[in-house]
Amino acid sequence: MSINAIFDVAGSAMSAQSIRLNTVASNLANAQSASSSIGQTYRARHPVFAPIQESAMNGMAGAGPEDEASAGVQVLGVVESDAPLQPRYEPHHPLADEKGYVYYPNVNVVEEMADMISASRSFQINVQIAEAAKTLSQRVLALGQ
Repeated sequence: MSINAIFDVAGSAMSAQSIRLNTVASNLANAQSASSSIGQTYRARHPVFAPIQESAMNGMAGAGPEDEASAGVQVLGVVESDAPLQPRYEPHHPLADEKGYVYYPNVNVVEEMADMISASRSFQINVQIAEAAKTLSQRVLALGQ
């Protein structure tokens, strides 16, 4: 793996963690939004990640699937959670349906906060990796002087 590949891997990871932080922020912002029907209720969203595979042999003959190494991360998409919504009996609420129920999102605030801390720390670690690779590159260039 070259020094430039380190920047690519760290950059793709920071991009993925940014998307993860944005989905957590969206989930937390909508955690207490009420709705009068199941179809209109906000559902928690979560990004789906996958490794970007790159041949470790750089296209040399004989390089098979077993010779592939991860070269970053990509976001395949953002999916809605299939966890059940939270119906609450609140007959005096202005959004209550004819049975008196108000529907709240399936957002678990504690899990979202833990996910936010994890994404934030992952982002910070990848920034440190990029900074270390930059420092290493600068020191290698200084050797030639």
